[in-house]
Formats: sequence, C-alpha cells, structure tokens
Amino acid sequence: MTNEQILSEIREANLNYLMLAQTLIRQDKAAAQARMGMSEQAADMVGALSPAQVLNIASGSMLLCSFRVDDDLVWSLLTNHKVPQASINQSIENNSALTNA
Repeated sequence: MTNEQILSEIREANLNYLMLAQTLIRQDKAAAQARMGMSEQAADMVGALSPAQVLNIASGSMLLCSFRVDDDLVWSLLTNHKVPQASINQSIENNSALTNA
C-alpha cells in the first residue's frame, strides 16, 4: 500500500467516523457521548458541523478516531475468550487494591 493510498483510507475513515458521530449525536447525544467517548462540548461541536466543515476536517492526514481499549486483558477477552487464570487473578488483585485504597 502506498502512502497516498494510506492517506486516502484515513480520509475515508475520518469521513465515516464524523458522519456516524453526527448521526448518533442527533439521535441521542448522551448515548453518543458514551459510545464514542467524547465530552459534551465535543459532541456539541461535532453535531453542529456543516457538511463542508465535515469534509474539510475529514480530509486531514490524522486519524480522528482511536481505540479506547488499551488493556491487554480486555483485548484477550475480545479476541479469543481464553484468559490465563493468572491474568484474571492479577486483575482482581489490582481492582481490589484500587477499591481498598
């Protein structure tokens, strides 16, 4: 894949992401904020964008969306549903330590 093809894919992903965000925000702003991990202020701004503004923002070379799941345990659960018992025990211990702190 060439650099230009990658940039084209990024622009397409950005456009789809912004269009989805606007649709969700207009249907139910609170649910959209939770699903997309955005603040109320960001939801208001994205919801108010004109089609020309959406196209302009989407045409950048920076990917606007990102993975919100950054925990290895969660990725393991999502991908193969098999988590070593040691990982589960460690997560429980970590959560207990946070709760008791």
